[in-house]
Amino acid sequence: MAGSRLELVFGGVPPEGRLLLIGAGATSDLNFLDPARVQAVQRLYPDVVALKAQGFAPVTEVEGQFDLGLVFLPRAKAEAHARIAEAAAHLPSGASLWIDGQKTDGIDAILKELRALAPVDEVQSRAHGKIFRVTLPDAGWVPENWAARDIEAAPGFVTRAGVFSADGPDPASQALAAHLPEKLPSRVVDLGAGWGWLSAQILQRPGVGVLHLVEADAVALDCARRNVTDPRAQFHWADARDFKLPEPVNGVVMNPPFHEGRAADPRLGADFIRAAARLLTGAGRLWMVANRHLPYEQTLREVFADVAELGGDSRFKILTATGAQRPGARKPMPRGRKR
Repeated sequence: MAGSRLELVFGGVPPEGRLLLIGAGATSDLNFLDPARVQAVQRLYPDVVALKAQGFAPVTEVEGQFDLGLVFLPRAKAEAHARIAEAAAHLPSGASLWIDGQKTDGIDAILKELRALAPVDEVQSRAHGKIFRVTLPDAGWVPENWAARDIEAAPGFVTRAGVFSADGPDPASQALAAHLPEKLPSRVVDLGAGWGWLSAQILQRPGVGVLHLVEADAVALDCARRNVTDPRAQFHWADARDFKLPEPVNGVVMNPPFHEGRAADPRLGADFIRAAARLLTGAGRLWMVANRHLPYEQTLREVFADVAELGGDSRFKILTATGAQRPGARKPMPRGRKR
């Protein structure tokens, strides 16, 4: 969708000068751009991998000055403001800053806000979204409160706009923490650790010798580094779905995502479950939380020998599993049955 709108304004011809590109992802059609003249800023690991496949060298923070910019809007309005403020800080007065986004991501509201702050033209609509150009005035035109800033999500915890559950601990993670055993295994992975609240609860349990925090959002992981200062914590910027360690662990704890953008996609949680099984020893145990309606038990039984529900309520279910099946191994028969 973004590519079709870019075609409207650029006509398949790369713009002159150095381009700052913020928020482009796996679905962005950027084939007409010259990677040598583009700095692509992206915080999500899977999108970084996709951008590298297109020839770009993504970074997680803006570095240097540019001749023009292109911002793809995220879902969170505060994060959208922060992206625009960041881009404006690295462009000269008079430069063109293009803003692209879906209607469902608030492009119309951002367009209205920017029209009150700066000259806006070249408004084009296609594929349920818009793209438009802002000609940057002199410095100081962006409201101060648009800049990225810390959010106190809980006492002793900071987050940033756009990370999952930025305003406070996720209720599902709280439910999972309440059902963890008093003592946990020595080697644990928090798969999809976010900004570290659940990891902090894990580290309060006796028995933990090392905890691997795995998170695809670089900003969330930076927050986790600030929030979890325990020397037993190790931090990994990675896609949890294919994360690997040199040696298996004996515990995985996770609150897996089930949305890709705005669309619900239970396959994400299923992929997390398979990744957990690959990380665990045969005697290792998984603890996870899921929305009550999500059918994860089938996937769990495909890759674990024993699966049980520990508790929950009308919203969430707390699941545990052990007996991870190694690839190619024959799954044992259920108890009480003979071959």
